[in-house]
Amino acid sequence: MAKNARERIRYAVAGQGYIAQAAVLPAFQNAAKNSELVALISDDPAKLGRLARKYDVAHTYDYGEYDKCLTSGAVDAVYIALPNHMHQEYTIRAAQAGIHVLCEKPMALTVGECQSMIRACRENRVKLMIAYRLHFEKSNLRAIKLAQSGKLGDLRIFSSVFTMQVKEGNSRLRRSLGGGTLYDIGIYCINAARYLFQDEPLRVFANRASSNDVRFSKVEEMVSANLVFPRDRLATFVCSFGASDVSTYQMVGTRGDLVVHNAYQYSSAMTHTLTIKGNEKRRTFAKRDQFAPELIYFSDCIREDKEPEPSGAEGMADIRVINGLYRSAANQSPVALSDFEDVARPEPNQEITRPAVKKPSLYHAEAPSRD
Repeated sequence: MAKNARERIRYAVAGQGYIAQAAVLPAFQNAAKNSELVALISDDPAKLGRLARKYDVAHTYDYGEYDKCLTSGAVDAVYIALPNHMHQEYTIRAAQAGIHVLCEKPMALTVGECQSMIRACRENRVKLMIAYRLHFEKSNLRAIKLAQSGKLGDLRIFSSVFTMQVKEGNSRLRRSLGGGTLYDIGIYCINAARYLFQDEPLRVFANRASSNDVRFSKVEEMVSANLVFPRDRLATFVCSFGASDVSTYQMVGTRGDLVVHNAYQYSSAMTHTLTIKGNEKRRTFAKRDQFAPELIYFSDCIREDKEPEPSGAEGMADIRVINGLYRSAANQSPVALSDFEDVARPEPNQEITRPAVKKPSLYHAEAPSRD
């Protein structure tokens, strides 16, 4: 443990929308060994009062008091659960105050924004981690282990579908707030392809499509993407805000394949179907708390002065791909990618298991999906 490190890292949570209320705030109970929720930040005073009482939180602030929270001496780290377009500003302000940052994905909207976040955290000697919860989740870590084992042979193909019906008015449908299918759900497919192939794509191509539904007047309804990886491996995926709930990927090698159902979900069990030379095996992974492991791991990184995985460079790699895909869709031509930084990949030994939390009641927040 680093000298003078706290036994428990004290967190403020910025933003009290759906993901914060449904998953982040309840996770502190399962992360209590080294993480403590001490402050809430929101511009909704009624929400702050209700949540502060529910979780016994002593300090509440509105967004205008964010710097006051950061310099209060009461917090060591902030979990940023704000709309995407606010991630850069709130990360940099935290870093300048000497506060460590655990930021929801997508990390930011552009590579330039990501670089400024990384630079601010580096210059102020604070930790920056991007909240890729699946980097600690058993099902996906077992898939990584399988991919590395050679049991599937030489990996050739990754394919995925991630779709949902997003409610009209949700922030994911507002371009000005950083909405869009690739930022919100396509990022899961991109990240999975990168950690399963253990590599970065060389070039990408994308198509966008939308129905006449009023929901998709500001952002696309869906995107199909093709990513070319080294060694002539291909990744494809489709993500949509206007289709039934599906969350699955398939990894195909020269000897077999693995299909993962509910691959990106945190509210249901996940299932592996492994087929090698015609022999099929199924395995179910029970629902678990996927947010407490992030808190536990990040708190240990702070206490022990370790660089987190997933780092800011990991978050920036996905944004580089997303920006390339949107350029490709706009120009209807392939886009070459380069300038990826070396990143640590999620390893099977990062698995942290905590029991599922009871679904909490929400206050002035609702699920994005209308299914």
